Order: sequence, then C-alpha cells, then structure tokens
Amino acid sequence: MASMVSSPFTLSISKVDHLSSLSQKQFFLHSFLPKKINQGNCKSGLRVKCEAIGNGLFTQTSPEVRRIVPDKIQGLPRVKIVYVVLEAQYQSSLSAAVRKLNSNGSYASFEVVGYLVEELRDESTYQTFCKDLEDANIFIGSLIFVEELALKVKAAVEKERERLDAVLVFPSMPEVMRLNKLGSFSMSQLGQSKSPFFQLFKGKKQSAGFAESMLKLVRTLPKVLKYLPSDKAQDARLYILSLQFWLGGSPENLQNFLKMISGSYVPTLKGSKIEYSDPVLFLDSGIWHPLAPCMYDDVKEYLNWYGTRRDANEKLKDPNAPIIGLILQRSHIVTGDESHYVAVIMELEARGAKVIPIFSGGLDFSGPVERFLIDPISKKPFVHSVVSLTGFALVGGPARQDHPRAIEALMKLDVPYIVALPLVFQTTEEWLNSTLGLHPIQVALQVALPELDGKSHALHKRVEQLCTRAIKWGELKRKSKAEKKLAITVFSFPPDKGNVGTAAYLNVFASIFSVLKELQKDGYNVEGLPETSEALIEEVIHDKEAQFSSPNLNIAYKMGVREYQSLTPYATALEESWGKPPGNLNSDGESLLVYGKQYGNIFIGVQPTFGYEGDPMRLLFSKSASPHHGFAAYYSFVEKIFKADAVLHFGTHGSLEFMPGKQVGMSDACYPDSLIGNIPNVYYYAANNPSEATIAKRRSYANTISYLTPPAENAGLYKGLKQLGELISSYQSLKDTGRGPQIVSSIISTAKQCNLDKDVDLPDEGEEISAKERDLVVGKVYSKIMEIESRLLPCGLHVIGEPPSAMEAVATLVNIAALDRPEDGISSLPGILAETVGRDIEDIYRGSDKGILKDVELLRQITEASRGAISSFVEKTTNKKGQVVDVANRLSSVLGFGMNEPWVQYLSNTKFYRADREKLRILFEFLGECLKLVVADNELGSLKQALKGSYVEPGPGGDPIRNPKVLPTGKNIHALDPQAIPTEAAMQSAKVVVERLLERQKIDNGGQYPETVALVLWGTDNIKTYGESLGQVLWMIGVRPIADTFGRVNRVEPVSLEELGRPRIDVVVNCSGVFRDLFINQMNLLDRAVKMVAELDEPEDQNYVKKHAMQQAQDLGIGVREAATRVFSNASGSYSSNINLAVENSSWNDEKQLQDMYLSRKSFAFDCDAPGVGMTEKRKVFEMALSTADATFQNLDSSEISLTDVSHYFDSDPTNLVQNLRKDGKKPSAYIADTTTANAQVRTLAETVRLDARTKLLNPKWYEGMLSSGYEGVREIEKRLTNTVGWSATSGQVDNWLYEEANSTFIQDEEMLSRLMNTNPNSFRKLVQTFLEANGRGYWETSEQNIERLKQLYSEVEDKIEGIDR
Repeated sequence: MASMVSSPFTLSISKVDHLSSLSQKQFFLHSFLPKKINQGNCKSGLRVKCEAIGNGLFTQTSPEVRRIVPDKIQGLPRVKIVYVVLEAQYQSSLSAAVRKLNSNGSYASFEVVGYLVEELRDESTYQTFCKDLEDANIFIGSLIFVEELALKVKAAVEKERERLDAVLVFPSMPEVMRLNKLGSFSMSQLGQSKSPFFQLFKGKKQSAGFAESMLKLVRTLPKVLKYLPSDKAQDARLYILSLQFWLGGSPENLQNFLKMISGSYVPTLKGSKIEYSDPVLFLDSGIWHPLAPCMYDDVKEYLNWYGTRRDANEKLKDPNAPIIGLILQRSHIVTGDESHYVAVIMELEARGAKVIPIFSGGLDFSGPVERFLIDPISKKPFVHSVVSLTGFALVGGPARQDHPRAIEALMKLDVPYIVALPLVFQTTEEWLNSTLGLHPIQVALQVALPELDGKSHALHKRVEQLCTRAIKWGELKRKSKAEKKLAITVFSFPPDKGNVGTAAYLNVFASIFSVLKELQKDGYNVEGLPETSEALIEEVIHDKEAQFSSPNLNIAYKMGVREYQSLTPYATALEESWGKPPGNLNSDGESLLVYGKQYGNIFIGVQPTFGYEGDPMRLLFSKSASPHHGFAAYYSFVEKIFKADAVLHFGTHGSLEFMPGKQVGMSDACYPDSLIGNIPNVYYYAANNPSEATIAKRRSYANTISYLTPPAENAGLYKGLKQLGELISSYQSLKDTGRGPQIVSSIISTAKQCNLDKDVDLPDEGEEISAKERDLVVGKVYSKIMEIESRLLPCGLHVIGEPPSAMEAVATLVNIAALDRPEDGISSLPGILAETVGRDIEDIYRGSDKGILKDVELLRQITEASRGAISSFVEKTTNKKGQVVDVANRLSSVLGFGMNEPWVQYLSNTKFYRADREKLRILFEFLGECLKLVVADNELGSLKQALKGSYVEPGPGGDPIRNPKVLPTGKNIHALDPQAIPTEAAMQSAKVVVERLLERQKIDNGGQYPETVALVLWGTDNIKTYGESLGQVLWMIGVRPIADTFGRVNRVEPVSLEELGRPRIDVVVNCSGVFRDLFINQMNLLDRAVKMVAELDEPEDQNYVKKHAMQQAQDLGIGVREAATRVFSNASGSYSSNINLAVENSSWNDEKQLQDMYLSRKSFAFDCDAPGVGMTEKRKVFEMALSTADATFQNLDSSEISLTDVSHYFDSDPTNLVQNLRKDGKKPSAYIADTTTANAQVRTLAETVRLDARTKLLNPKWYEGMLSSGYEGVREIEKRLTNTVGWSATSGQVDNWLYEEANSTFIQDEEMLSRLMNTNPNSFRKLVQTFLEANGRGYWETSEQNIERLKQLYSEVEDKIEGIDR
C-alpha cells in the first residue's frame, strides 16, 4: 500500500484480464492506481478497511490485511512468523512467498502476520501484537527508527525472546537490533563494543564508499564463513544470508529465506533436511525501466535500448526532448511494490520527456547519481532535472544523513532537484481528510531531512502535477535567456499605495532595479527599463501613459469574469467566502484587475493581499478565509496569460504560502498549491527567517534564495543621552572634589528629562545623599545609557547585489567575537580581555547590571577595546575604497608575527596589553573567515543560477552572529532537523534565563514564585537558538530532554524537586502557526511532558501544574490529562491571531474585540494522546489556564528584530487578556528575555519598549539611516509607530512620553515634516492617522494644539495625494 496514491481500491481479477494494455495505460494516468496483480497470487479480494477516525491516531489501517492462517493439515508442524516494518512494501511479496510454501505443503504450514510500526500506537493493536508473539516461532523487524514505538517493540519482544526460535532484526535503532538471536549469534553487546554491525548505524562521517564496501562485505562474507567450523560462524553466516534474502525482497528470495530459517532453527523441523537455494542477487545500483528486458549498469547500453523502443511516441524520438532523471529505491522494485514508479515514468513519457530511472540498494544515492546521470567525459549532466521518488535524504535514509556528501553530488549534477514523497504512514483517504496533511514522523524523516540537501517537494496523488513541474524546471535548463519570461511579484502590506514593495529589511525597488540591470546585461529581454529606481517606482505605482485610469496602481491587465472562470478551475470554491466574481477587491465591478507593469519579458506585479484585513468580523474567524477572486486572478494571469517560465517573489514575505490548506503535503484542494500551479517559484527570503522560508518551500514549492539583513551598527547616544554621557565622565574625574554632589544633581535632572526615571530609581533633586549612594545612582544611570549606546540596530535597508563594505561589517564582527564557541575552541574577546585584569566576564556583566560604577566603567573599556582591536584588524585587510581585498594573503602576512598583529598593536596601548596571544590568534583567524563571508556577494549569482535551471546550494538560515554558517547569503535556506532540538547548549542557556526570570518575578511579586507563566514559542527563534525557548518551557515545569542513540530528542524525564530547588511552574504555551508547522514533534514532546508532570505524585504547593490541572478537571468535569492541556496554537493551516492585521488597518473597535480574536484563533490544542487529529479547539481549558497566569513572557533572540520592528510580537501578547480572565482582575507582570548579547537579560515589557524606542524610533542615527532609502524609509518609520500602538492595545505598557517625543521628532520639526510628506505622502498620511488614533483610543494624552495641528496636517496631505492622482 505504499504507492503514491495508495487507496482502498480493488478490481476483481476477471476485470483486470480484460483490460487491454492500452486501456491499462489510460488507467495509470488516473490518480487512482490499481495494484499490479502478481501472477500466482492475488490480494484482490482484500479491501483495506478504513474505520471511522476513532482512535485519534495517524493511521487506521489494520494488521489483519497482513494475516495468513493456513488450513490445518494433519501431521504437519506449524511455523508462525510475526513481522514489524516501517512501510507496507514487503506485504505483497511476503504474502506470496507464504502462500506458495503452503500450497506445496510438504514439511510445514506457515502462519504469518505483519504490523506497520505506526499501527502499534493504538493500544488494542499493540495488545494483539503481544498476543501474536506468545505463540510465534520467528520474529522479523526492519527499519524501526521511531523511538517511542521502538521501545514498545523492544518491550514486547524481550518478554518472548528466550522462547522464540529466531529473532531477526534488520537495520533499526540499536535498542531493537540488540534483540537479534540466531542460535549462538546475537547482538546484545551492540553499542558497548566496536562491533562492525554497530558501526553500520553509528553516524560516522563515512564517504559514499562506505555503503559500497558494506554491501561488498555482505556479498563475500557468507562464502568465507562457510569454511569456519564453529557454530557461531555458521549462525553469523545465516544472519548475513538472511539480510541478503531480505534486501533482495522478491517472493522467490523470501521463500528461500523462510525455508532456511525454519529449517535451521525451528525445533520440530530440525530433522528434515529442507533444501533452499542461495539468494538471487540484483544489481546494487543501476538503471531500471518497467519495459526494459533487464537492469542496466551502463548508461550507454540503456540509452541504446531506449533509442530502439518500438512503443515510443513521436515526441520521445525528438533529439531535443527534455530528459528527466528519476531516483528510485531498489527494495520497491524487487518486492514488486513499484506501481507509483511506473506511473511517473509513463506520465513523463506521455508528456514527451525521456526518462533515466536509476536505483540503489543502499541508502546512499550520491554514487549512482554521479555514475549514471553525468557524462564522464564532458562532465555535463545527461538530464535537465531530477526527481527523487525515495522520499529520503540523498545520502543516509531515515537514521542518519551526510548532507555535505549529498550537496557535493548535486552541485556536480547542477540541475533542479525535486523530491516527491510516497504516502507511507497513511492511506490516501486519511491524508486527504487530515488537516495536518502529512504524518509528523514522515515530516521529520522525509521532509525536514531532504530539505537539508536543498529540495522542494511535491507530494501528490496527482502524478501529473509532479511530472509537469519536473519538466517546467527542466525547461529552464533548455530555453535561451532571451526567450525566458519572468514574473517578479512584490507585496503590499497593509494594502495602501505607500506600501507597495514591502519586505523585511529590503529596499525592494532599488533591489529589483539592480536585478533587472544584471539580467539585462546577462541577455534577458528587459525592454523599456527606466534609468533609475525612482522612475521604476513611479511607473509601477502610477504610470503616466496608463491604458486604464486607476486611482492607485498601474493596471497591467483586465480579466473578464468569464475568462477568469475558464482559467481558474477552483474559482467556484472561493465563492463560499467571497460571493460571485468579480467581487469588490482588485476589481472595477466588471473585470478583475491585475496591477503591475511589463518590461519586455519581465512582468513586475503586485500580489493582492488577504482581503479580509479591514473586516473585523472576518478577523474573528478561527479558520482563515480562502483567497479572494482578485488573488486567484493574479496567479492565473501569471501562469496562463503572461505564461511565465518562473515567478520571483521579492522579499519576506507575501500571503501565498500562508493561505489555508494542509500544514505539509498539499493536496490539490489546498490553496497555496492551486495558486502557484506549475510555475517554478523562486523566492528571495531574509537569511534570518528560516522558519517562514521553510513554509514557503513546503507550501508553495519555492526555491528560496537568502539575502543579507543590513549591516548592524551601535545605536550610539544623542541629545539628552549624550549630555548624560558627558556629565558622567566629568563626575568620574571630579567626584572626590567638592563638585561631586553638584554634578550628581545635574545628572539626576538630565536623566529625568530623558525619562530615565522610569528605568532607574532616582532620588529627588536636592536630596542629600552619601558618596557611596552617589556612586550607585551614577552607576545605574551609566549602565542604562551604555545599554542604549551598545544596542545593535540594522541601519538602512539592504539592496540585493550590494554587499556591505568592510567597515560596515565591524559591528557584526564585534558581536560575533562576543560569544564563546567552546565546540570550536574559540574564546570570546570580552572574556579574553577580562582575564588580563584578573576578572571573569560574567562577574563584570552582573556587576554592571547592578549599577556598580567601577564594573560599568570596566565593561565600557572592554567594549571599546574590542571595537578598536577589530577595527584595526579590518583596516589591515581592506583597500582605500573600503573593499576587502585578498583576505587570505593579507591574513597570512598578519598572523604569526607577534607584535605586528594589528590587534596586538592596538591593545598594547590599553590596560589589556597582556591579553593571551594564542587565544587572540585563534579568534582572529575565525573572524577573518567570517569577514570573507560577510562581504561575499552571491544573491544575484544564485538568482541567475536558479533561472538557468542550475542547482542552488542549500544552507542554514538564522542569525549570522550566532551561526556564521548562514553566510554568504544567496543560499537555498533550510531550517534544521526538528528532532535535534533542544540541544545541550540550548538547555544550558534556557536554565539561566528561567532562573533570572523567576528571580525577577519574585522581586516584583513579594517573594512569591509565579504559579503560571504564559509564553510564546516562535519558529525562527527556536531554529536560531537550537531550541532555547523550548528548553525554557521544559525547565519551568522541571523536566529534561533525553536524546536517543542518534541524538534525536523524542522523550523527557522529570527532574527531582530536590535538584530543582523550587516548585514546578505551570505554563500556557502559545505556539506560532509557523512553529506548529515546523516542530509538530516538539509540540507532541511538550504536551507529553506537561501531562507527565501533572500526574506526578507530589504535593500541590511544589507542583503548580498538578495543582491547577486537578482544580480545572474538577471545574470542567473532565479527566486530569485533558485538563493539563497547555500547548496551544492556531487551527491547522491558519496563522497569527489577526490582532496585527486589525491594528495595522485600524479595523477594531475596542480591546475586548482584539481579545476575542486571540481566544478564537489561538485556542487550538495539540494532544499527544491523539496526535493524528491535529489541532482541536479547547477554548474553555485555554481560558482557565490563562486565568492563572501571574506573568507573560516572550524571547528576543536577535538584534535585527525587536518588539516594534514586526507586528508578530504584540500579535501574540496576552497581557491585557489575562487581566480580564483573572478572577482578581490583577494585571500579570510582563517580561521579555533578551538573549541578543552574551549577557542575557530579563526586562519588563515596559523597559523593553522604552529601550526599543530610544534606540530606533527616536534615534536620529536610525531614522536618518531609514530615510536615506527614500520611499521605503518613511514607511519603516510609520510601521514602528503603528506597532507601538499595538503594544498599547494588547498590554498597556507604553509610556505617554514616548508618543510625545515621537510627535516632537516627526511632526513639530518643520524640516522633517516636509521631508516625510514629499518622500512618501501615503505613508505620511498613515503616520498622522496613527498619532490621532493613539490619542483617540486614550493611549496618548497631549495638548489640544498638538491634536489640532495633526488634524490640519491630515487634510493637507489628503489634498496633496488627491492632487497627485487627479
């Protein structure tokens, strides 16, 4: 049942006989494939029962379809075999073998039953399995790699192992492999010793040769062992023969396998000599075609046969036909379970593409790829694109992977590479009915791991779509540049003319302009491209010679309703949400409008928005609405009228990949799949956002290309903060003279003017204070302004194809140098410097946080010395223009000459002149590598690669400071193996943050621990930090993750209360929709952990999880396990609470409405007891759990994204909501953990909002940096203010002075005012509107004249905009 389309579908035999070969071919092109009928046996009488989804698990298939009970024959001994396998590919050939043996019935009758690993989740199936083992003779297991199920198998088989005649386990987890027993042969020592078998499964970094040599060994060993006398050798020989029989999986091989094992080990058969023949060996790798006479191991021979085929259609004989390579698993071919392979081959040939299907018997496909798909002489590929139908990573299968080896092979091959997945763990019906789509374990094994090789997916019951895509990607290899058509898609979010071309950190139009210039140079047809990027904006937004008059955007095409319906097969499905077309979005009442402009073969189009952001009622629905007609019309235009060869989505991020549908494994009813159709999709994505990039790959089949975020700089000091800095340095030199007290009172009054009194306890002016207290006050203020000064902020916006200059990279390098990297033996620069003055850097951080003056000063000196040393190093490796020149040569001349090393020279003039040179040298070698990566530029190069149908190298996404491997950009982004988190290091960091959070809460809460913390888990953060925030949740409830032999985390165990030293804190976890998609296994883990803790036998005052769960179970009349539900998110296929959309579009009436959105959209729970059901609504439990929260908590993990930079953070903030749900109406404390620097901090939400405003919105360095980007810059300023209002709405933690200062910065300064108004009048109007809204909603109290001025400005800017458009 593992065909791609496996579905309960049977034909009676007679009908099959009547199908002529032609009509059978017709049948293959259907989406339902009948199973191939094997001669001599037929399973056609069986239908797979699909019971109602009753047990909440992933699959309802039943092992009964794999049970054969022979008729009782007098006098014949009975042999019973029980087997457990990963997928059902052995079912037909094993059943055939047993039936054949029984029909000959000369020496024994065989009874057999088989289980799929997944079926054992179901308790009753597991009981049947245990019962079957009680009277079994032989147990066989293969590919058992899911830890929780592996342990179940182990428990059941261990009980019976002594009694069983033979236990055979083929590659699986070591725990299961240890069960092997054949006579005297066993593997019980597996893992303790250096046994060669264990080396098979240990993830050694072997080359492709390893798998080959292992197969050779399996081939030759039996011959050698035959001549060794001992029984032990004979038993080992039979084990290896068994492995050969099993891998050769044909009915004939399996028949001999059963004869051999039962004849040798079943006591009742010992006397009778049972003859068996040696295994029939198939090629280990080669080329297979269902119509070919044999398997080939030479491409030339195969192509010769292909050229002489009589059945080939005319298109196939064309020497210019596209050629597609397929990668197959040998086991499917030899066991006869290959109907899905046949279907794909037939479909491709029917579409006029030639096929080279290669296979391998091992799990390393890189060798065969290099051998059969690349011409050995010219080194050019034989194929135009490659589709892997194995579903596994190219090298290494389900247990371990070798991505570098895979990437090396794919780089040599250099063609687009697509992976399709057969449904292994569910039937087709189950997949179609599931909102999750693919089974989570399959997502971990077969989606996340192949992505690390840089793949995009098609999981389809429609083979046709897969084939069309493969050919379309292949076309990119074949077409000339001059004839290729490209549709560049930009986003406009929220919908407004001032917002066209929104993307995170990207100057979109300047980037598009630089891309088009480059493509034009490269030979693409970009006719009529204007001279500057400003002119390009003008033409797209309001074209002077527009064919259609339009108040906002240039209209590229008007699509009539009839045309729309004929081009868009799913149009009627949209009517449920949007009524009949054309509707009122992107339409003029008669036709649907496509906005954009065409230059030669390039079309720049504006993607329509979700469409419901302005409608408060729609925002409340827990399931998101379908795309609207205008949205669908846009993609129909691109694919069917403009006929794009590829679409380029420009920047992070649009709405396509967030449309409703399954989480992973789209069907044709999922909107992202219908919209993108068959167009190759290339997507520029910010390198620091791997999680949403992964969603774009999985749900819209994108080949992502990462771009750099703008270089970071230190925020610096300005205005009053600058004066404070000067006052403090004069205090330090004069504090012991009589002027000390006088300077302190100036410091206090200036600090109050700067509103620092909200962050630091300042004494009243004129109050007498002692010298010691004076030092402390100054130390605290100093620590605060140092925090502001050294905060990193991205300056300006990135332009694709313009890498930062070396000096712009200094701040990034300083931050890279501030982290210890023990796994690479690299010490942090601040750590090295602190050692020279005999201090530990952690102590200095803590002292500085407390405001101890000498520590604050020392930390400042360390920071300055780090910057100086790194600047001097960078200067040495750059030329006069500031570009990095041949770094390697410059570095080798710099390294190793003692005194001449620029950083040593720099430090020799500071108090740190004794710094450890060896440590410095190692660190600076590493920084030199990083510098090369930061300034490398591959963003345009990769785009050109993708457009010419070459392979784009994959790479991780994340924060370049924590993980410099993210650089250089221009890679196809992937996330990480979801089962690898949280790592050990992440758990360590998590503990620190949790302890600091609880300390802080005790101080603010009269020494009491919080009973419940409500927190948020983000996808990207957990990828960047390898699961730190996940680790925080585990540590709060007091459990630790346990990794299995392969380093995968699939279980947890409680930490004792003694070790924990505090009560277990209850949690309410809100997972973002993206986290839910990427880390469904981790949600399962968390839910198991919380429920385990709720059931511990502990006093309630030491276990708040238990205390609340017991209480809630009683109140709601449900069981404790259900009451302990704490892991929530959106419904499958929906994202965000929509509060952000409501705030950005001012479409909300009061805070109650926002809170309802949060509750209705975020109250879907994951249940580890019924993981296959996906997300189910549990609103009562959600509300009750939130009502116990004493604190709300979020993490900031990278300097690029802070609270007001994106709307996601306030969108998930439940602070005001919790206050409304609590019986006592008390507002919970709100905290933000900041792990962006080596010195992790826990601040209150209000402190963080202030810090954010001081370093960004109100900081001239930041807003001037933004304004240098022109049009986009104004929008960035407006966005920060809107997000600040969002925080006022969800948490009420924004101070009045913040709005006041912003008003004086942007509105009262006449010069600034006119710059904003002239650069982007639309965004300026929104800015003014936001100020008025903040006042109207009661978040900002200000003078009448300020409000009057704003109203007057609003009407002026309205007139100006109308004037432009008239």
